Amino acid sequence: MKPGILFAAAAAAAALPLPAVAQDADLAKKLSNPVASLISVPFQFNYDSGYGPLDGDRAVLNIQPVIPISINDDWNVISRTILPVIWQNDIAGNSGSQFGLGDITQSFFFSPKEPGPGGIVWGAGPVFLLPTATDTMLGSGKWGLGPTAVVLKQDGPWTYGALANHIWSVAGNSDRPDISSTFLQPFISYTTPDAWTFSLNTESTYDWKNDQWAVPINFSVAKLLKFGEQPVSFQVGARYWAEAPENGPNGWGFRAGITFLFPQ
Repeated sequence: MKPGILFAAAAAAAALPLPAVAQDADLAKKLSNPVASLISVPFQFNYDSGYGPLDGDRAVLNIQPVIPISINDDWNVISRTILPVIWQNDIAGNSGSQFGLGDITQSFFFSPKEPGPGGIVWGAGPVFLLPTATDTMLGSGKWGLGPTAVVLKQDGPWTYGALANHIWSVAGNSDRPDISSTFLQPFISYTTPDAWTFSLNTESTYDWKNDQWAVPINFSVAKLLKFGEQPVSFQVGARYWAEAPENGPNGWGFRAGITFLFPQ
């Protein structure tokens, strides 16, 4: 074959769309990046037990829309919302059952659209705590704010990095305890060519007012599928409470989730 024909054939092949499997794997990998330019709406269910002297239990459905907003050619603002819907029973002794909304956590990450030197991806901005709980036992009763940041690298099938924030209470019910809380989430994940993702992280919180750690270690498996043109990721996992506050959860917990993706 003549070199010119060979070159033309190679160029035509390069211009073809990626195979569907490769596109699915790319979308699955974007889900591992908290500041990816990808609209997603996760519904994450968590169940834990072992609260208080009566071994109370708690189930939380976190609704977590992620919306990237382009502000110029170089920067995005990533809006990440966590809206918890909570059911709990006897988490503080004989305290009965409660059901309703918890407090909303709203984060905004200013993030470059392109990775930096060495492929580093990062974002930083403010985080807000909104006292939206429908029951006093489902929320803090406080308004809060503070800084948040994430840094990560995606290297082949691997994604690894950490997300952190700190929230101080600034207003709210004066009869409720003040808040000074640090959240740390180191994470690592591996995405296969057929869009399976295996993830390990902790979602640790340190309460500076009471000098207490909460350290759940989470392992999950996710699979991205398409229903027609709609990509959806399904997740299931388990966690172990390596450290918890007094009267907090203990032992093993369960996590399951479904995420709807809306590629731009």
